[in-house]
Amino acid sequence: MPLILETIVTTQGAEGALHLVPFGLIADGPDVVLAPFRPSPTIANLDANPYFAAAAPADMRVIAGCVTGRRDWATLPCARIPGRRLAEAYGHREFEVVAVDDDPVRPRYRARAVHEAAHRPFTGYNRAQAAVLEAAILSTRLDRLPPDKVLSEMRYLRIAVSKTAGPAEREAWGWIEEKVAAALGLAAQDRILLDDE
Repeated sequence: MPLILETIVTTQGAEGALHLVPFGLIADGPDVVLAPFRPSPTIANLDANPYFAAAAPADMRVIAGCVTGRRDWATLPCARIPGRRLAEAYGHREFEVVAVDDDPVRPRYRARAVHEAAHRPFTGYNRAQAAVLEAAILSTRLDRLPPDKVLSEMRYLRIAVSKTAGPAEREAWGWIEEKVAAALGLAAQDRILLDDE
């Protein structure tokens, strides 16, 4: 199995429109592979401007926000590529696309880093942050997984959130729970919302 790094990827279209989205970058030797499913603003942007930035977010609300329709996060200009990167990040890398393996479902963009920078000390993620990340990924697969599987996973991940979350992680978790509950048509009394403890 390849190493996959969960990041926030930013791409910029021909007219300058920025798209910010959580993405797992597939490590492949000195390169990474970005493999979005069609249709995707990421694909349109990469076809027009074959560069992207990938950042390690310092706040899990960015990932939870992006998968729940909250994409208005601060960005800064990139150093070496035309585009922008997530501002609240431990660090980021800037990539140039060097090859494209086209596919009608999921094209693969092979990219090489042209710049990287650290922005703040990384002191580690807690269990709640890891749970929010997993729940965010789960929430993007609601159309492909049985509801019982989704609820079982959410209940398990909730344990880490209830034990180790700070205010930011609780807010991020709430966004994801709202999305999951709405998608599964859960009534208020059936929701798995995190109680204040």
